[in-house]
Amino acid sequence: MIEATGIKEIIKPENLAYRKTDIMTDNILSYCPGCGHGTAHRILAEVIDEEELQSQTIGVSPVGCSVMMYNYLDVDIQQAAHGRAPAVATAIKRLMPEKFVFTYQGDGDLAAIGTAETIHACNRGENILIIFINNGIYGMTGGQMAPTTLPGMKSSTSPFGRDVKTMGNPLKMTDIVATLPGTYYVTRQSVHTPANVRKTKKAIRKAVQYQKLDKGTCFIEIVANCPSGWKMTPVQSNKWMEETMFPFYPLGDLKTPEE
Repeated sequence: MIEATGIKEIIKPENLAYRKTDIMTDNILSYCPGCGHGTAHRILAEVIDEEELQSQTIGVSPVGCSVMMYNYLDVDIQQAAHGRAPAVATAIKRLMPEKFVFTYQGDGDLAAIGTAETIHACNRGENILIIFINNGIYGMTGGQMAPTTLPGMKSSTSPFGRDVKTMGNPLKMTDIVATLPGTYYVTRQSVHTPANVRKTKKAIRKAVQYQKLDKGTCFIEIVANCPSGWKMTPVQSNKWMEETMFPFYPLGDLKTPEE
């Protein structure tokens, strides 16, 4: 019930536009305004709730902004050392194959110190879901250049922009893992508009259902913004992401079971 201008009104189920899933805790999100992490958390929690997997879910989050996930999702979550989430998730899934196991990692974690764990877990076809948040920088530690930083993109450690000649090319992890025989479903999505949120939620739901088939690794990249690290407002960062990130990291499925 709600109280409006002193009158108590009953919200009927057919008039309810949105209800927060019980998988999300009541803790206030600590992410910066405009950050995509909160939305990614929410839709992941919704899928876990709708698939009735709360008691069967084990998440693994390493170092970085993603480590805060245990504050916001009411499921079992194991923290891993920086970059080692796929290795930890592998052990969990092999010991408890009946569980739904996922990792939630940023690009500074997954595509840098965790490159080996990511590649080998995907190549082995471990029956886990890897969620990869790509905002092109190290978000939590000060906006340093990451393996995913675009050519010419400025960061705290590349103030004049990434020089490919001296700093190398960006690493397209999702394109790489899509070529590996152990991956079953690989896609790249975003959460910056309602339409894209629906697409990403659909992708997560597919990955949850595919894990029941024991066919290999599911890998979902979410191209996200980092207003603080990019030194932009949330609106500016979303526009920049559309104009600059998406041409380099195009959205859509890279590998599906149908293929």
